[in-house]
Amino acid sequence: MMSLIAIALFAAQAAPAPAPAPATAVSAGPATGAAPAVTAKFTLDTPIETIEADAKGKEVLTADLGGDVSQHPMYDSFKSMSLNQVAPMSGGKITDDVLKKVATDLAAIK
Repeated sequence: MMSLIAIALFAAQAAPAPAPAPATAVSAGPATGAAPAVTAKFTLDTPIETIEADAKGKEVLTADLGGDVSQHPMYDSFKSMSLNQVAPMSGGKITDDVLKKVATDLAAIK
């Protein structure tokens, strides 16, 4: 799976870096006293380097993508990109099923 990212990188060398996603977002909720809503810590739009910096996030990427992403020789080239940005450039290797698995596993991180 690590080669999937390498393939995507050649096509994405000029892609702009996404804005970092907030680590957590808490809504104050309506004035009715409802409990605040908490969003996922990481999503498929979070930069890969942000996910990798978290021990649990790194575990998810390693398990779901088949290796330590941060050890990839081109990591510096794609670390600021999100999985949603890399997937379309993977030649179909990072499938919707892979993305769903990663999204589910990332959503479980609290």
